[in-house]
Amino acid sequence: MSVLIGAVVVCLVLVACSGDTSQELLKTAEFEERQHNVVHAKQLYEEIVRSHPSSPQAETARARLAALK
Repeated sequence: MSVLIGAVVVCLVLVACSGDTSQELLKTAEFEERQHNVVHAKQLYEEIVRSHPSSPQAETARARLAALK
């Protein structure tokens, strides 16, 4: 029983730490863009579109990618 509880706790921790939210990624991408680090900004915008395609942040990311081309 304790092994099962331990496994559940580990799974919950992994899910809670599973990557950045689209909002966090967008803020970081915008910061990188302001710092003239366009390559990294594009990578972050692409990650938003790939990982969170239906989010409002993905719309913003698509627009920024188009503007940076």
